[in-house]
Amino acid sequence: MQASDIMTRTLVTVRPDAAIADAIRLMLEQHVSGLPVVDAGGGLAGIVTEGDLLRRVETGTERPRSAWRQFLRGPSRLAEDYIRSHGRKVAEVMSTEVESVAPSTPIEAIVELMEKRRIKRVPVVEDGRLVGVVSRADLLRVLERELAQVAVPASGDAALRDQVIEALRQQPWIGLARVTVLAVDGMICLKGVVYDEPARRAMLVAAENVPGVRGVEDQVQYIDPAGSMMYGA
Repeated sequence: MQASDIMTRTLVTVRPDAAIADAIRLMLEQHVSGLPVVDAGGGLAGIVTEGDLLRRVETGTERPRSAWRQFLRGPSRLAEDYIRSHGRKVAEVMSTEVESVAPSTPIEAIVELMEKRRIKRVPVVEDGRLVGVVSRADLLRVLERELAQVAVPASGDAALRDQVIEALRQQPWIGLARVTVLAVDGMICLKGVVYDEPARRAMLVAAENVPGVRGVEDQVQYIDPAGSMMYGA
C-alpha cells in the first residue's frame, strides 16, 4: 500500500498571501490542524499549522524578551520571533521546510517519517504539484477498514488449536516449551509458565488475532526470574 492509495485528494489549502485570520477560520471550519500552502501554480510553498500560531502577541503568548534571552538568541532569531508573533500573512508564519512524499511512497515510509519528524500530515507531491495529503486520520481509516475485514476461521477446535500454536510459534520471543494450548467451542485456554511478563501478554494478543477465536482464557503464570515470585492465574 502506498501514498496514492490512502491520501486525501480533496485538498483544503491556502495561499501564501492569505491573511492568517482566514487560515485560522478555514482550519476551524474544516476541523483540521494544518493547511498546505500552495502558490499560484499549485506548487507546495509551505505548511501552516496550529503550532505556527501558538506564540502570538494577541494572546499574550509571544516569547519573553528579557535581556539575557535577547543575548542568547541574537538579533536574527529575535527578528524571526517577532515576525512569527506579529505577522499577518500566512507566508510570514508558515513553515517552509516541509517534508513531502511521492504518490508511490510506501505507507511504512510515511509512518517512519511522521514518527521521526513528529508531524501529523505529509503532503504528496508529483511533478512539483501538490496532489494530496496523508494524515494520521488517513492511516486510521486504513486501520479501521482492515480491522473490519472478517477472516475465514478454522474448521473445528483441533484446527483452531493448531493455528493458535502456529501463530505463537512464529513469534521468536514466545517460548512454547512450558505452555499448553487448549481449544473448546472456539475458546482458547492458555496454560503454563513464562519468565517474561510482556511475552505473557503478547501470547494472549497473538491468540486473539487468530481467525475464529471467540475468546482467550489466561491461565499462564509469570515467574519473576530474579525473585522467584509467581503471578497470574
